Amino acid sequence: MSIALPFLALILVGAVAAYHRLRLPIWVAATISVLVLCLLAGANVTATIVATLITALIAVPLLLPQVRLPFITRPLLGFYTKILPPLSETERVALEAGTVGFEGELFSGKPDWDVLLSQPRPALTPDEQAFIDGPCEELCRMVNDWEITHVHADLTPEIWDYIKKNRFFGMIVPKEYGGLGFTALGNHKVIQKLATVSTVISSTVGVPNSLGPAELLMHYGTKEQKDYYLPRLADGREVPCFGLTGPWAGSDATSIPDYGIVTMGEWNGARVVGVKLTFDKRYITLAPVATLIGLAFRMYDPDGLLGDRRDIGITLGLLPRETPGVEVGRRHFPLNSPFQNGPVHGREVFIPLSQLIGGEAYAGKGWQMLVECLSIGRSITLPSTASGGAKFGAVVTGAYARIRKQFGLSIGRFEGVEEALARIGGKAYAISALAEASAAAVARGELPAVPSTISKYHCTEMAREVATDVMDIHGGKGIILGPKNYAGRNWQALPIMITVEGANIMTRSLMIFGQGAILCHPWVLKEMKAAGLADPDERLREFDTNLFGHIGFALSNAVRSWWYGFTGARLGKAPGDAYTRRYYRKLNRYSAALAVMADTSMLLLGGKLKFKESLSGRLGDVLSQLYIASAMLKRYEDQGRPAADQPLLAWAIHDAVNKIETALSAALRNFPIRPVGYLLWMLIFPWGRRAQAPSDRLGHKVASLLMSPNEARDRLAHGTFITPCENNPAGRINSYLPKVILAEPVERKFLKALKNSDIEALDFTAQLDEGVREGWITQDERRQLEELREMTIDAISVDDFDTEELRSAGYRREGLHARAAA
Repeated sequence: MSIALPFLALILVGAVAAYHRLRLPIWVAATISVLVLCLLAGANVTATIVATLITALIAVPLLLPQVRLPFITRPLLGFYTKILPPLSETERVALEAGTVGFEGELFSGKPDWDVLLSQPRPALTPDEQAFIDGPCEELCRMVNDWEITHVHADLTPEIWDYIKKNRFFGMIVPKEYGGLGFTALGNHKVIQKLATVSTVISSTVGVPNSLGPAELLMHYGTKEQKDYYLPRLADGREVPCFGLTGPWAGSDATSIPDYGIVTMGEWNGARVVGVKLTFDKRYITLAPVATLIGLAFRMYDPDGLLGDRRDIGITLGLLPRETPGVEVGRRHFPLNSPFQNGPVHGREVFIPLSQLIGGEAYAGKGWQMLVECLSIGRSITLPSTASGGAKFGAVVTGAYARIRKQFGLSIGRFEGVEEALARIGGKAYAISALAEASAAAVARGELPAVPSTISKYHCTEMAREVATDVMDIHGGKGIILGPKNYAGRNWQALPIMITVEGANIMTRSLMIFGQGAILCHPWVLKEMKAAGLADPDERLREFDTNLFGHIGFALSNAVRSWWYGFTGARLGKAPGDAYTRRYYRKLNRYSAALAVMADTSMLLLGGKLKFKESLSGRLGDVLSQLYIASAMLKRYEDQGRPAADQPLLAWAIHDAVNKIETALSAALRNFPIRPVGYLLWMLIFPWGRRAQAPSDRLGHKVASLLMSPNEARDRLAHGTFITPCENNPAGRINSYLPKVILAEPVERKFLKALKNSDIEALDFTAQLDEGVREGWITQDERRQLEELREMTIDAISVDDFDTEELRSAGYRREGLHARAAA
């Protein structure tokens, strides 16, 4: 033991120093002090001297710059330069356009939770709350989604007028230009509420307040452009759209073939320098009704009218619809969801330089402009729509599952349905927290490049899963379309959300970790910039600083990952109360594991990592679930740690942690260098995987929350349109829940007495008559059961149609003509 003691002390001090990220001189001083104590305690002298020499061999070269720089850093800089993946100009712009928020802490391996918990609680302004309670509520009351989707294939003229009159299209436009001047949080809450009545409405309102002319003009427009267009966009005189996607460039937006040639041309009777555009765009929301078309194209100046550059780059322009040569095609019809969507084309369409967004000064900067605004728009519209649909689906499906009975029992009491209800409730809780977190980040002034992709991808994916469970629980009620069906159209429309604003498959496999590994990592981007410095001495010094910071970071995360895995994340500093502290510790563990995996992957795979999309996708899943769990914990803290919400929080956290371990284990089992995968497995999972999916007992608690009135259910429903009215059958069903629960004991008493009687088969009214006559129920209870029957019929009834009602207008016209000819 006396021989081993110095070496054990050396390892222990090194591990403690790495865990706490102590500076190298502190580690050296602590190690020498402990070795002296070992010697005094009777440790073997030779062993102590060897341990001291090992310490010196590590410390001296690292502490002396004249040794470290030429003999260690310079060779490593050469190696790093060789393995450094080349960054294209578009990738460089994308990385520099975003900001880093709390997601950077999650990539650090040692999250500073105070950074998250000190963020202000998201809160609407008085104007925003008044708008949601007033015009937004009224618009929801006006909506009949069946008429929109089946009868008109469009919003009604009254709704179009109401949207424009009440400046729904100008929510993000500052008040000085006639807009509402809402924050990103206010925008989120409006879209969330509208999505509970119609995805056609939410997309129609969401797009002008997302990536489009208004957002771009606010950030980059000239004074003249802002003064003219923003008031017109705010009050609906101009309906905007933005053309980015085309037949040959979807997710690969930087390869757009649409082009503009700088030339002279006529504009408003004058001969001016401008751009002659040729373009072919499709899938453009609002294009069929747009009066102002934003356009992304590649700009060329072959005659040098603007300077020496011939390929100026991606540029953004504004085309009034009436511009000669602009052609708006016929409508697309995305999965029976008739929001206005279609193609726009043009050949040699001339616009002056004054119609470039930002004018000539922003020519060629379109990709940077798009990336910056995409991180804002992607954070709002689709996550908010998913949040509204999921929250709405949770509370209404819970009510339906309580009202709908089979075998004399509410279907929500069956364990199979309970499982689905638990998934709905837990995922709705996660989606709403994530959507609010990304909107709040924008409201704080961030450009959340990585959180926006996380939010878009996971909100829409989880919303699709929620919609599937909603449909399964509703059964026949869900699949029979008509005015009484509030689930079917949402289920049909969800693949649209999966596809637009960056296809989800590519978002997961390329963007989340691909951007996060560089942008959020505390050292990688600094190293890349240092390696690119022109001055050799400065390059070496900067690289040295960042390299050894990175090495210490990697060693720390390796130790932290093993320690948390060895102890089951039961020890370690963490915030929260007695209930949530364990969750924070788990996230500390997986943050360290992610950092270890990311560093190892980048070191060993280098530029090849870009093409390892399965590995990138799985590591992106880890980062995403860490961010989602953090968002849920933040909201739980903001709401005052409500005990009633704990089943929802616990289900969602367990689900997230299980997904993290699933992703990590898949990444390790399939790591391209198999021996490294085995070694990392022992480091990250020293006892094997331990996380489990949420238990049935927890699922039962979540399902019960959804099926009875309570404060947790009310919080989950907050921000949705559940007002019972003629056009909102789901709102009526939800309103029945308290009365249904009050009537259940009476119903059980009545049915038990009826079963034990010798009364022959009678209709319901006759059975009630007999029940009153026999004294099973009172007259008041009879009325209660009659009301229960009426509510149940309203909840379970579906629509039917004459064949002619379901035929298209074109088919009917052809039939009439054929009969007339005959």
